[in-house]
Amino acid sequence: MPSRTRKFRGLRTHGRGIKAGRGAGKQGGRGNAGLHKYKFKSMLIYAPDHFGRHGFKRPPEIVHEPTWVNVGGLAELLPLLKAAQAVSRDGETVTADLSKVGVERLLGGGEAEGTWKVFVAHATKHAREKVTVLKEAPAIA
Repeated sequence: MPSRTRKFRGLRTHGRGIKAGRGAGKQGGRGNAGLHKYKFKSMLIYAPDHFGRHGFKRPPEIVHEPTWVNVGGLAELLPLLKAAQAVSRDGETVTADLSKVGVERLLGGGEAEGTWKVFVAHATKHAREKVTVLKEAPAIA
């Protein structure tokens, strides 16, 4: 029994018609082809938000990125804290006011060297477990 391909040898389209035998013939193209032409109605029904821009992006100059420091990086801040007169030492305990050097958030990464009492606007749960976070700014002399 001859194969189907053998049967159609010598015929230009192998019985598929002009376009159906090429590429993505009968389906009208591949992917999103024709969404602005012959597939326009189906695009309106099934994906009305496919084209155009949606939402907005805030300008970078008005987006506020809070400054932060990890608990493990507090020791590295000591020279900056001393220069801003925002640190005091009481035995082994270091008391620091991070808001004076512009730090707004204390994150819990790393381990604190020694005992720290810190005043900061916001501290994460893990940071609170590792250091003492004060509600009011300490009186640093």
